Amino acid sequence: MYLHIGQNEIVPENRVVGIFDLDKCSYGKRTREYLAKAESEGVVLDVSGALPKSFVVCDHPYHPQIVYLSQLGPATLQKRAESMELEL
Repeated sequence: MYLHIGQNEIVPENRVVGIFDLDKCSYGKRTREYLAKAESEGVVLDVSGALPKSFVVCDHPYHPQIVYLSQLGPATLQKRAESMELEL
């Protein structure tokens, strides 16, 4: 199945490592370091089109991980993942 994470971006559910609340997690030092390193490596993709509310970490065949910034909240993404349906 697939998870629609915002705008026109869809990722395979089996590639999703985690869905995180950007507001709550960005206060942690390690999270800030992780996101800064991912951005410097060029593996952060902003698919929010606006102010991001969450970030989704996914496995990728060509990189260790890809980080998507999404305008959707983590609760919305979780519901979409649990519904096992492609929502557009």
